Amino acid sequence: MNEALAAVTLSVTIRRDPQHVYDFISDPTKLPLWAEGLGETVQKRDKDWIVQTPAGAMKIVFAERNSLGVADHTVYPPNVAPVYVPMRVLANGSGSEVLFTLFRQPDMSDAQYERDAELVRRDLHKLQQLLQR
Repeated sequence: MNEALAAVTLSVTIRRDPQHVYDFISDPTKLPLWAEGLGETVQKRDKDWIVQTPAGAMKIVFAERNSLGVADHTVYPPNVAPVYVPMRVLANGSGSEVLFTLFRQPDMSDAQYERDAELVRRDLHKLQQLLQR
């Protein structure tokens, strides 16, 4: 049996309608606007989404569009195991709560995990600023 990975769920409150927030974060072409840590450009190749990162091109597979606010995606870095990223948009009054669960990957040091968490916090803050303009 596989051992469970450590995880932390980070969130941000956004003063925008949940459908608007979901539409924005579930659009792969919008990733470079708020998810700096993930890459600079996103392109569709056949049926795959490819993001260009400093580590090279990576495929990203997104959850099918849905009415539940699920914006999960899996990132396929070169030469490493895929990284599953659970993400949700929840109604919070007339606004939204965006939840992002960060799993600690095998062989990741405490410093690397905290650095990744800080990058996610920064990306969520940028998303909040962008959507509340």
